[in-house]
Amino acid sequence: MSFPELLALDFDGVICNGLREYFRTAWKAYCEIWQPADLAHPVGLAERFYHLRPVVETGWEMPVLIHALESGFHDREILKDWQGIALELLHHHQVDPREVGSLVDGIRDRWIADDLDHWLAEHEFYPGVIDQLRSWDKLVIISTKEGRFIQALLQRQGLDLDRNCILGKEQKRPKHEILRQFQKTHTPIWFVEDRLKTLHSVEQQLDLTDVSLFLADWGYNLPEERTQAQASDRIQLLSLQQFAQDFSSWC
Repeated sequence: MSFPELLALDFDGVICNGLREYFRTAWKAYCEIWQPADLAHPVGLAERFYHLRPVVETGWEMPVLIHALESGFHDREILKDWQGIALELLHHHQVDPREVGSLVDGIRDRWIADDLDHWLAEHEFYPGVIDQLRSWDKLVIISTKEGRFIQALLQRQGLDLDRNCILGKEQKRPKHEILRQFQKTHTPIWFVEDRLKTLHSVEQQLDLTDVSLFLADWGYNLPEERTQAQASDRIQLLSLQQFAQDFSSWC
C-alpha cells in the first residue's frame, strides 16, 4: 500500500471528542422543542446519551435521541432500529428535521457568541491528534459538523487550516462525493472515519477503489462494528496509538 498523497479525516470521533458539548446542546434543543416541566436533565441521562452517540449521523438527531430516551425507549431498542424510531418520533410530533438542525446550530452559535471559552472547554482533542495534524502537509477534514465550528476549535489549538481544507455540513454532499472530487487531483487518498456505515458507502463506489479506508476504533462506534471492520477485506481497524505514529504503522 502506497502512503497517502492526501489524508482525509472525519472530525467528531476522530480528531475531537465533543460528547459533553453534544449533550448540552441537544438538551437545550430538546427543551425548546418539547418543553419539559423540569429544565434540569435527569441523573444518568447524559451517560445514556454518550453510550448511544454512535447511532447519530447528523445534528438534528441529537435532541430527538434525548426525546426517545425520555419517552421510555430502551437502549437496546435504539441500537437495533434508531432510524426507524427517529422517523416515527418526527412523524408523530410533526417535527421537521431541517428545523431541528437549524435550532441545534443556532444554539451553538449563541453559545459561542456569549461564552466562547466555555463552549471550547466542552470539547477534548484525542491524545496526540493535534501534533499529528501539525505534521501533515496534505490534509482535509470532511465532516457533518458545520465547518465554522471546526475552524473555531482548531484555531484555539493554534491550527489555522485553509478554509478549503475543511468541508463541513454546509457542503450538503455525501462524503464519498467529496472524496471523488479530491481523487481527481490527489491519489492515493487515505480516509479515516469512525462511522462504519460511512465507510461502507465509500466502499460501494466503484470509482473509489483506490481510497484506503480506516475505522477509528477510539471514535463513536460500537464493538460489533469494530469486529466487522477487523473481518473486512477493504476496511482496516485503526487504533489511536497507530494514528499517532508514522503511516508505516497503520497497515
